[in-house]
Amino acid sequence: MDTKLKIKISKTTTLIGTCILGIAACFGLYYLVDKVWNGFFVDWFTAKYMNTHEVYSADVGKDILVTEPLWSELKVFILTVLIIIVLICIAITFAVANLHAKAEVRKSITATSVMLHDFMIEEKGNIDIFPKEYAEISAQMSEIKSTMQRHEQMLKEEASRKNDLIAYLAHDLKTPLTSVIGYLALLDEAQDMPIEQKTKYVNIALSKALRLEKLINEFFDITRYNLQQIDLEKESINLCHMLVQMTDEFYPLLNAHGNQTEVCVDEEVTVYGDSMKLARVFNNILKNAIYYSYPDTIIKIWAESTDTDVWIYFCNKGKTIPEGKLNSIFEKFFRMDEARSTNTGGAGLGLAIAKEIITLHGGKITAESENESTTFRISLPITH
Repeated sequence: MDTKLKIKISKTTTLIGTCILGIAACFGLYYLVDKVWNGFFVDWFTAKYMNTHEVYSADVGKDILVTEPLWSELKVFILTVLIIIVLICIAITFAVANLHAKAEVRKSITATSVMLHDFMIEEKGNIDIFPKEYAEISAQMSEIKSTMQRHEQMLKEEASRKNDLIAYLAHDLKTPLTSVIGYLALLDEAQDMPIEQKTKYVNIALSKALRLEKLINEFFDITRYNLQQIDLEKESINLCHMLVQMTDEFYPLLNAHGNQTEVCVDEEVTVYGDSMKLARVFNNILKNAIYYSYPDTIIKIWAESTDTDVWIYFCNKGKTIPEGKLNSIFEKFFRMDEARSTNTGGAGLGLAIAKEIITLHGGKITAESENESTTFRISLPITH
């Protein structure tokens, strides 16, 4: 049955029931006064409010008994009775209204619960489930349901990316492992192998072993991400010294890709944060910039200060990131390259972890990419 029809039937039933109870109460009071208390009430009323005395009657030519009301006292009695009746009616009305309101609230809660249940588990639209008087709840529930569906879809996509990445890594583990075993077997079998060839095979085996180590570390990153809790140990940090030291540590990787860095940060600029965690953020962003930069290009790093925040920029020259992917690069397990090979990038956690750390610091991290130039912007508070 339609909810709106149920509400109308309930109101009509309540009104009819109240009328019946009122009529029954009137008949009960009449029966009590007229039947049960008949003699007592009449005697009491006559004695208190009626006056009986002899009066000469010209019609019969003698004195007769006449009973007349004592109007002064009777008016007070009638007023008192009216006041009592009004007070009783008010009390009854209040009690009935209170009980009715509680019953309506219970019914409304039950009806709303049923509608919410139907709305969440069925594919019907909110117009088909919620009456017009529930318009506000209908709008809010539509928004909540849409948000839940978006979150559910995001979790499904994240789980799908994670499963795909694990499958790719598991597949890619076989290649370097097979190479390491093969070259070590050759070295073991051919003891009299020329030193030049032996050196070549050792270098290849070492390269494949390092590749294997990197893949295993990516596995650890994936399994460890949801288990770790990031706790911050904040302090004042000289931003210039941190960035210069970081770029020095990345010299071998920069040199291998033919890139250089250009750091332009005032030596007096400081930020308030966890030095180890922020170093991880800057490392992840710089590593990402190196991987996706054109060879023989400069990666620019600079900072701008306001009264409350410091903005740090990482800019590299490389392929323009499509807008669709640009909105997803901070999601867990998202990787720019769609190929199965994991030579470029890692487990797709670097930028997701960077965003989480910056958010915990009360800052923001965003990315822009156009005209073969990609820029990451990070804001950090100067003080706590």
